[in-house]
Amino acid sequence: MQKSIFYHAGCPVCISAEQDIITLIGASNVDIVNIGEYRTRIAEAEKAGVKSVPALVTPNGNVLHINFGASMADVKG
Repeated sequence: MQKSIFYHAGCPVCISAEQDIITLIGASNVDIVNIGEYRTRIAEAEKAGVKSVPALVTPNGNVLHINFGASMADVKG
């Protein structure tokens, strides 16, 4: 099974959502990507359809935007 990808920017809202996602689906089922630290992955997130973070991209390509934290434009600065 392919993993989900959880994109976030490292803010308190994102970190809280990260912990909830890990609790809900398990650490082995999700790749955590802090795009605040790994800015090279911003384009990847946008290509997947992420409009704001935190967001979870499911294995079948659905994007679940969680608790609006920051738009991608804000993240890019």
